[in-house]
This record gives sequence, C-alpha cells and structure tokens, in this order.
Amino acid sequence: MFDSGVGGVSVLYDVQRQLPAEDIVYVADSAYCPYGGRSAAEIIARAEVLTEFLIDQGCKLIVVACNTATIAAVEWLRAHYTLPFVGMEPAVKPAVQHTQTGVIGVLATGAALSGERFHRLAAQYDSAVRMITQPCPGLAEQVEAGDLDGPLTRMLVEQYTLPLLEQGCDTLVLGCTHYPLLRPLIAAVAGPDVALIDTGAAVARQIERLLKHHGLQTPADQPGHIRWYTSGDPLLVQPVIARLWPHEHVDVAAMSAAPQRNNALAPHVSLNNS
Repeated sequence: MFDSGVGGVSVLYDVQRQLPAEDIVYVADSAYCPYGGRSAAEIIARAEVLTEFLIDQGCKLIVVACNTATIAAVEWLRAHYTLPFVGMEPAVKPAVQHTQTGVIGVLATGAALSGERFHRLAAQYDSAVRMITQPCPGLAEQVEAGDLDGPLTRMLVEQYTLPLLEQGCDTLVLGCTHYPLLRPLIAAVAGPDVALIDTGAAVARQIERLLKHHGLQTPADQPGHIRWYTSGDPLLVQPVIARLWPHEHVDVAAMSAAPQRNNALAPHVSLNNS
C-alpha cells in the first residue's frame, strides 16, 4: 500500500480486518506530501517510484491508498505494470443510496475533485442527487502533523463542513484517505444526523476478491505482519503512525534502508490487471 503520507492507515484498518493473514508493506510518501497541489505528471512520477519500491519488496498486489493518486495515476500504473492495482474512489454511490434529503457533500482535495476520473463518477449521479463538492486545503497536513483534534484542525473541519450542512447535506463523503482519521471530530461538528461514508471496507473486499481470483490469498493459519516505510524522516513519521496504529509496535524505516526482495513476502508475479 502507498499513500502521500499517513492517510492510507485509515484503509489499512479495514484491509487487516478483512485479510488478517496477509503481510502488508505500507509506504508513506511523506517527503512529497501533500499530493493535492501537485500536477498529474508529478503524481504519476511518484506512483512509479513507489510501485517499483513495492515490487522490490515482493508485493503481489498494490493498493493506491490515496484518492488523489488514484485519480491521477492508477490508469497509468495498470497500463505499465502487470500486477493488480486497487485504487480509491470517493464513496459517491453508497452516499446516493443513503441520503434522505437528496443532497450529499464530498470532502476531498482540490486535485481529486478536478480530475477527470472524479468528473466521470459524479456524472453518473447528476440526475439522482445534488452533489456539493468541497476542497479541503490544509486538512491532510493536520493529520500528517498528528493533530487530529486540536483548535486549528477543528476550525478547518468547521470551515469545510458547516456550509455543506447549511445547504441540506445529510451525507458527507470522506473523499481523501486522511479524512476518516478525523471521523470523531467531523462527526462531532456535523452532528448525529449526518452520515459519514468512506470506501475502506469496499477496498478491502475488492482486494480479497482479486487475491482469490488470482490464487494469491495467503492461508489463514497465522497472522500477517506490517512493515512501515517512508520517503520522509522516520523520526517525524513514526510517532504519528504510532498514534494512528496503537494496536502493535510501529517501527518506520526509510525507503532507502529497505531490504530488497524480502522472502517473507510473496514473490513478484506477472498477472493480468483487474
């Protein structure tokens, strides 16, 4: 799995719950975070670097655990590599199914909302609901800093969510993997009558389907392990991930220190994309 930073940890919760026997390599591209202000070409370049790194670790499937990177790069990755990729997609469909007011809000990065992939997704539901999009500059950076509930983070959450509620939104799509990590704060601001929807569980189910389809699922006879890497400074990234992942000891290493083709993980395999 890779993300621009620590946001993909929100997806990792669901993946490990669904597939507890799988070994997982997580890479936080913290040196280049956030992706929201970067061009598609820059994001594709980073996605290529991170994919090559994960292949070198023996990964059999790659999760692009970042909405912005999925929109900019997942189609390019699938065209250039033979192993399966699972990307993120804002949970618009379940939000449309859930709303009672017919008005949904989508919280995401500016880059994600301006991407062609999101426009195609949104166009499918134009006639079904009123969809209000809200770019959230600065919010992912607060998560990266480990500030999940401080005054500045609360101010930003209020700034981005309250106008949506005033326009009748009863369902909010958390369209960046960083935002589910702020779920308690967003829920407190939005109130109990507003549903918060993300795609972590759906992504986990898709990973399981692909692994079964390709005969790659690990037998569930022992728990899997997580290895953590970052392109940034591990001393800065580790305490943030440790707060987000308190279930077990977290040891974050620099990408440059990664062992090559670790035999503890499945070997790289050539597959048709799905």
